[in-house]
Amino acid sequence: MARNVSTQRKIVVTVVAWTIGILIFFPILWTFLTSFKTEAEAIASPPSLLFFDWTTENYHEVQSRSNYFLHFMNSVVISFGSTLIGLIIAIPSAWAMAFSPTKRTKDVLMWMLSTKMMPSVGVLVPMYLMFRNTGLLDTRTGLVIVLTLINLPIIIWMLYTYFKEIPGEILEAARMDGASLSKEIIYVLTPMAIPGIASTLLLNIILAWNEAFWTLNLSAAKAAPLTAFIASYSSPEGLFYAKLSAASTMAIAPILILGWFSQKQLVRGLTFGAVK
Repeated sequence: MARNVSTQRKIVVTVVAWTIGILIFFPILWTFLTSFKTEAEAIASPPSLLFFDWTTENYHEVQSRSNYFLHFMNSVVISFGSTLIGLIIAIPSAWAMAFSPTKRTKDVLMWMLSTKMMPSVGVLVPMYLMFRNTGLLDTRTGLVIVLTLINLPIIIWMLYTYFKEIPGEILEAARMDGASLSKEIIYVLTPMAIPGIASTLLLNIILAWNEAFWTLNLSAAKAAPLTAFIASYSSPEGLFYAKLSAASTMAIAPILILGWFSQKQLVRGLTFGAVK
């Protein structure tokens, strides 16, 4: 039976939720507004929020100075490619751990999670040397490989959690009907876990899109994604806040739009199995 919630409590919860939402969104709004200011207005004190001379000069200069489309396509290929390859590897791996566990399954899961706790800089030198010696330095293929390996533990963990919520009896029924292992995974398990797979896909695309450490250290010009595009506006001469804000806005806009249109699928997937 649902509890009756008082009007006063609803108002308080709504105000608190909106306050937290505005605080979280404010840095993005501030970056967007700064991108339309001159460099002098961007560092003015006290700063102006809305009442300033709006200009699109920063966007014109950013586009004339950098090949935005090249960086954008690199980010698309690297983020989507690494996520799709990760899913291809993770779906059967998560199936095995969820439905055919062994006494070492939990140890393997913890080991995979522990790899995320290691500082990336600790393996930078050997990774750089391997990429240089194999010709993968500053290539999309190399970045797809490294981002797949980085995000694979998260993908497997998320899919494992979702698969554990699926009744094993359904898979047993498919086996009794003569379904092979591949058909069981493709035609039975995967369709039932679409919400979880979709949320895993979206979350890892965002993680790969925002990855800066490896993309900055393993790419130069040809394969540099939008994270390197943003970093190029930080120079020894100082930070050009207006141009940096314009570059940042252009870099985060695609992923913000993707997140906005897929928020229902993302929320549905993240809450998959939470309510019974």
